[in-house]
Amino acid sequence: MTTTLNSFETAGAANIEEAITNAITEARTTCDLDGSNSAGCAVAWDIVEELQAEKAHKQQAKSKKTSLENYCDRHPDSVECLIYDV
Repeated sequence: MTTTLNSFETAGAANIEEAITNAITEARTTCDLDGSNSAGCAVAWDIVEELQAEKAHKQQAKSKKTSLENYCDRHPDSVECLIYDV
């Protein structure tokens, strides 16, 4: 098996889908060659799971701004948006 999780750790959000697709293809190939009960097959599917978890984590990390945050982005000098150091 030539794919490692490390090679996908630096993949950007745009490439994560492609990485998942490639990992699934490789996992299927590995399982066909080594058998579905082999250690290599288990590792290959673990890589797929890790990539899918990373994708889910990145999607969850994208938090939506509140309407106040959006307003303050457009009007940073507004009274509602001023931050005072006390």
